[in-house]
Amino acid sequence: MAKRDFLQITDFSRKEIEQLFELSKRMKTRGYRETPLAGKTLAMIFAKSSTRTRVSFEVGAYQLGGQALFLSSKDIQIGRGEPIPDTARVLSRYVDGIMIRTFDHAEVEELARYATIPVINGLTDLTHPCQVLADLFTIKEQLGGWEGKRIAWVGDGNNMANAWLEAAKVLGFELRLACPEGFEPNRAKFEAAKQGGCVLVTEVPEEAVEGAHVVNTDVWASMGQEGEAEARRNAFKGYTVDADLMKLADPKAIFLHCLPAHRGEEVTADVIDGPQSRVWDEAENRLHVQKALLATLMA
Repeated sequence: MAKRDFLQITDFSRKEIEQLFELSKRMKTRGYRETPLAGKTLAMIFAKSSTRTRVSFEVGAYQLGGQALFLSSKDIQIGRGEPIPDTARVLSRYVDGIMIRTFDHAEVEELARYATIPVINGLTDLTHPCQVLADLFTIKEQLGGWEGKRIAWVGDGNNMANAWLEAAKVLGFELRLACPEGFEPNRAKFEAAKQGGCVLVTEVPEEAVEGAHVVNTDVWASMGQEGEAEARRNAFKGYTVDADLMKLADPKAIFLHCLPAHRGEEVTADVIDGPQSRVWDEAENRLHVQKALLATLMA
């Protein structure tokens, strides 16, 4: 059987995503007690620091009967210039799957090209597919699904925004993204999403949020952009998700944030800690969705 990778959401079909969520639900409700990773090991390469990605993958592998190895890029030879193809070939002889969290998406693609075992994208500067899978699963739990729903994104056209575009292409829901000029999402991702879903990019947060069933945001300066923080704060004035903006959404709308959050910048405390927030369910769902992903790819 040919190995499968998960580098972006478009690597899976609508049917495969729905099957993944059925398995995620069984795992979350403890209706799944199998250990398909027994005797297997997941290598986790981290060039970027992490809380949710590291803990959820490590715990998930353990709960499925396997183990996970934390490999900081500073501690392995890839951080000293070993070619990615060499690392891929060596790890393929030792372990049964690789999860990588890094900067350049091309590195993940190269790793997958030379590895003979499944490779999972834990985050790159281009896309964050595992997080958006968890977000979609949360929407399914909270709202019954994404069919007929409007999803709003407010803020930077970053890797999260790009992953939402991938999801819109596969699943066909309505997606509205509000981004300041010069901070739009990846153009190729946007053009591809237009073929599969109803997608709009605007500079007006109110236009994106009006009537939305899901309101989503992220920090204004992602990892590696700390030096731009002040300039970004100026560029994103008016893009804070606050109570007034949430009032424009559907009355039963939920608020999502991939975390970590900067209260008072991209979101106010009364929203992220308020009754419409589902960020803690969303964070928990990283574990269940990624367990389903590990079982699907590595079992």
